[in-house]
Amino acid sequence: MTTNVMIVGVGGQGSLLASKLLGRVALKKGYDVKVSEVHGMSQRGGSVVTYVRFGDKVYSPVIDKGEADYIISFETLEAARYIDCLKKGGTVIVNTQQIDPMPVITGTAEYPDGLVQKMKDAGANVDAMDALDLALKAGSSKSANIALMGRFSTYYKDISESEWLEALSECVKPQFLELNKKAFALGRGK
Repeated sequence: MTTNVMIVGVGGQGSLLASKLLGRVALKKGYDVKVSEVHGMSQRGGSVVTYVRFGDKVYSPVIDKGEADYIISFETLEAARYIDCLKKGGTVIVNTQQIDPMPVITGTAEYPDGLVQKMKDAGANVDAMDALDLALKAGSSKSANIALMGRFSTYYKDISESEWLEALSECVKPQFLELNKKAFALGRGK
């Protein structure tokens, strides 16, 4: 069995670190792991998508529409943008933070209302959380990605909290480790 996870957000939110963390912990657990990154205008706040697939044997890093077991979204509109990739019964873990895309900034469009409810109405299991608030409680807005990964870790029971923390210590610089451990714990609900 293969687990398919999409990590989506906008440039600068740390989706690549999150995918590195997930790939590392799955690899250490003995899974075959494939990771694929798709960058839009990531340095300009554009959409960033990472596919992480792990299981006994994984042949391709790509997740097609209707195949994602989980979507971890660092921003609400990005979750809605990729909802058609979620399989029936899949789960969206979404940061309720809203980052205005360029058409909203320039005034040519409005940020859509009620996106979390629309995703629920479409049949998705939605776990909406204010990861930015948790990150600020941990000490830095830049740790919202790790708070979201903390929440995701509660869904995937085969990997223990200590295994996640070990992988985290291998993925972040030592001077930021305690901050990220706090964000991870807050995401887990501790």
